[in-house]
Amino acid sequence: MTASVRRAVRLEHRLTQPTASLADLGAAVALVIEYELAALTVSPWLVKAAKRALAQSRVTIGTVVGYPYGAMLTSVKVYEASAALDQGATQIDFVLNGGALVSEDDQAVFADMVAVVDMAHSALAAAGVILPPASLTEELVRRACRLAERAGADYVVTGVGRGGARDTLVRTRLLRDSVGPRIGVKASGRFTSAEELDDAVRAGATRVSTELTAALAALAAERVAPVGAAT
Repeated sequence: MTASVRRAVRLEHRLTQPTASLADLGAAVALVIEYELAALTVSPWLVKAAKRALAQSRVTIGTVVGYPYGAMLTSVKVYEASAALDQGATQIDFVLNGGALVSEDDQAVFADMVAVVDMAHSALAAAGVILPPASLTEELVRRACRLAERAGADYVVTGVGRGGARDTLVRTRLLRDSVGPRIGVKASGRFTSAEELDDAVRAGATRVSTELTAALAALAAERVAPVGAAT
């Protein structure tokens, strides 16, 4: 494995905008293949097409569930996850029930997490818990992280990807400090420079997820801190 590939295994291209099209997917597929990125996370409706386009590659195909608010019934999240897995997703990032968390209903939060994590794991897919919004207190974030770890999640995610680099780095450090070494941390935000991506890794991210441009992907493949494996 070359140095650039070792660096690239940290990086994930995200295509989850509400208007993401098949043409956008084509460009995204070309990007992740050219720079040998770790994963491509797409909106649920694009999973099947992404799977077909990346069938001959080792790129992980991810999608989002309960996105972007997480307030739907657990049964709906489980159905979303099941449908995505059937269409070829091998990575499920789902939004936790923030209302239940704020209400201190840990049982509801935990049950929600377990249901989706178990669904993903039954298909040998990875599962990550997204922790929005940025307004969650540190205490609530730490509690959510403990619940995610107990639920068997593979990683926790800083947010839905809309936050700027500075806020995402702050959340990354908090998540890394709130979980043990077994569980990964995905920094998901609006990064605009290779330096910011590198900072996210140094803050404790095992995966960095953003809307990469070709220019940023090229720079990042050379600059992002190297690693032997990523969650």
